[in-house]
Amino acid sequence: MDVNGTVAEGFEPVREAFVRNFETLGERGASVAVYRQGQQVVDLWAGTKDIDGTTPWEHGTAQVVRSATKGTAAAVLLLLHQRGQLDLDAPVGHYWPEFKARGKERVLVRHVLNHRAGLPVLDHPLTPEQALDPLRGPAAVAAQAPEWEPGTDHGYHALTYGWMLDELVRRVTGQGAGEWLAAQITGPLGLDLWLGLPESEAHRVGRAGRVEGPEPTGGLRARPKRSVTEAYEDPASLTRRAFAAITPFPEQNDPAYRAAALPATNAIATADGLARFYATLIGDTAGASRLFTPETVELARAEESAGPDRVLVVGTRFGLGYMLHGSASPFLTPGSFGHPGRGGALGFADPESGIAFGYVTNGFRKTVTADPRAQGLVRAVRQALGL
Repeated sequence: MDVNGTVAEGFEPVREAFVRNFETLGERGASVAVYRQGQQVVDLWAGTKDIDGTTPWEHGTAQVVRSATKGTAAAVLLLLHQRGQLDLDAPVGHYWPEFKARGKERVLVRHVLNHRAGLPVLDHPLTPEQALDPLRGPAAVAAQAPEWEPGTDHGYHALTYGWMLDELVRRVTGQGAGEWLAAQITGPLGLDLWLGLPESEAHRVGRAGRVEGPEPTGGLRARPKRSVTEAYEDPASLTRRAFAAITPFPEQNDPAYRAAALPATNAIATADGLARFYATLIGDTAGASRLFTPETVELARAEESAGPDRVLVVGTRFGLGYMLHGSASPFLTPGSFGHPGRGGALGFADPESGIAFGYVTNGFRKTVTADPRAQGLVRAVRQALGL
């Protein structure tokens, strides 16, 4: 396998794991980047840019990262809180009065981030065209009644998370989350990470698609236990309804989809852009000071929700906007925080070790939270650190 890039001394296991992904796990095109204490120690890429093409993956090739988007979008709300512009314990309706309809007066801003708002579904799903309109999604959520008493339980808000977050940012700043992210974080830092892909960068993005491979061994497996399978097959379940809030789901290679900003699902990133984003959340990087204060880091990773997830069915753990290390989504150590993307992508930070990790791929698998390719790379980082 022709692997390009570099690894620092001691991180050779990551390269070995990356090669194995292509040799045994059906990888077509991918990249992985790792930072330690703000310095890049892994930068690897291989395969083809497009899932069904022959053009080589290049340094700077980017891909849609699906729900790994949620971790980048969460930083917007947490930074607004850090700057005193947003109160996490205020009702959402304080900033967005229309949201209070149908019993949502007690939904707090923190409930949006910790998946306790009770709003994972839409009774009237949006079409792909409606979903790309920045006003339609928030309006649909504002008209929705909660599925459970807000704050009393948690369930993954697969798509509605993004509309609630986006409208909160818009009400507070006058900009959507993608615009704010570009103006305040990714633009100034020069990160290859976009929530709303500019036309000037479209040529860098590879075509993604489905790939098959051996059954994963952790998280939500390709052959999960019966309760999970039944939940995904039942049209009336919260599981099916949450992922069907947009029906049918947009074609993720569509330029219009990539250019829109859906803060739950459609960020575009390189592995380096994703890893450096997390590196800058927790510490200084070359030419940039850390974004999160130590207090905000603790907000991101302090457990807010844990246990059986009403949508994903298995046990999940969330801080404010971030998944936490656990059986459904293993990261580096119990102190890590980040977010996987359905089918492969992963980004996270581990403050104690100073590690920040980013992995992107053009091959989406059936995995929801713990893709075996990403997990093999994480285990290799753990091995390199002697953890």
